[in-house]
Amino acid sequence: MFSLAKILFPVDFSERSVGAARYVKTLASRFQSQVTMLHVLPPPHYEFSALEVGGAVLNELFANRAQQVSRELEEFLREELAEVAVTRVLAEGDPAKTIVQRAASEASNLIVMPTHGYGSFRRFILGSVTAKVLHDADCPVWTGVHLEQGAGAGPVSLDHVLCAVDLGPQSVRALAWAAEFTRRIGAKLSLMHALPVAQPSDMAEEACWKPLREEAEAGMRKLVAEVGAEADLVLAGGDPPKVVCETAASRRANVLVIGRGSAAGVFGRLRANAYAIIRQSPCPVVSV
Repeated sequence: MFSLAKILFPVDFSERSVGAARYVKTLASRFQSQVTMLHVLPPPHYEFSALEVGGAVLNELFANRAQQVSRELEEFLREELAEVAVTRVLAEGDPAKTIVQRAASEASNLIVMPTHGYGSFRRFILGSVTAKVLHDADCPVWTGVHLEQGAGAGPVSLDHVLCAVDLGPQSVRALAWAAEFTRRIGAKLSLMHALPVAQPSDMAEEACWKPLREEAEAGMRKLVAEVGAEADLVLAGGDPPKVVCETAASRRANVLVIGRGSAAGVFGRLRANAYAIIRQSPCPVVSV
């Protein structure tokens, strides 16, 4: 059953978190969500690994650090999220593992976090914490390079959702989430599939392309009927991450929804293309 009653919002006090807060605010306002703002302190031996101290001194340093971070967490984004129901939680442990465990224990419906890429090559980097959360979290994860862009005030636009599927078993779950999300917010929904072959350029290539296209179109229509969704259908050929992201850009999608899963199980490893899509997408990506 679709719900966004509980949103987990991990923060690191950076501009990336400030940018992500715009989406948290917009979603929480639309769905009357309870937001848990979580900051995770690494264990003392990680936090102070460069210092040659131990025992009581190390414990005192960590306690002081925890008090400082606790105060910072209490004030972080207080004005920006003043109209949102926010619970602030400071935890200790491995960041990715703690985020996943917290999401599970609170039955969170969504995790919102930036990719945590750094520097000029941020669009080609998926931060290790985000990658682990995407790998292990049972609930959908809303992420992307744009969550760190524009910490400006006001809600963000969510009027067009593109759901990209590979027509595998997890496609039903992804489209069902996208369809209900768009229905709740009154947005337009497009469903796309990328054939991993280039568009035909001559008659011979067209003869090979036609059966693949017809099979894919039939699969998309079947999927839409199974979910009971209303969506424009888009079929394109080429490198899937590139084609999906180009389609999201050309159609001015505000959100891109993709599926997660593998033969190892519903919550198995994220498919290889998904990481590339998240890195390159012109809009936030929800992996379901």
